[in-house]
Amino acid sequence: MTTAAISKIAAITDDGTTISQHFGRARLYKVLTIENGEITHSELREKLGHAHFADQPHVADQPALPHGTDPASHNRHLQMAEAIADCEALLCRGMGMGAYQSMQARGIRPVVTDIVNIEEAVLAYAAGKIVDHTEKLH
Repeated sequence: MTTAAISKIAAITDDGTTISQHFGRARLYKVLTIENGEITHSELREKLGHAHFADQPHVADQPALPHGTDPASHNRHLQMAEAIADCEALLCRGMGMGAYQSMQARGIRPVVTDIVNIEEAVLAYAAGKIVDHTEKLH
């Protein structure tokens, strides 16, 4: 976490309580504000997902390239990130390599966690105790 006393952390979710297992399919972001290691505010934000891009051409995955790393996918991932542009990190339980790299390019730290509860994961992130399970990227 940055040295700032106040930060915003996003998590992908479908129910507002648990972190979704698939970044692209999740319907919402839950954004939590952390001040001095404590949650002081939370809000739900709409998240663009696969359904929003159904009418756009889709590039098939290439065997030699990680999932979602083509330019069209990168553009879609950046559009998905607009709703959390004010956040320093995005917590998820699964995502493609392309989405992971797109979040990094947007200046948002992606973290693939095995913690299911959003508040628990955000507090672990704030305490510097969260593990980024990059082996779960697809």
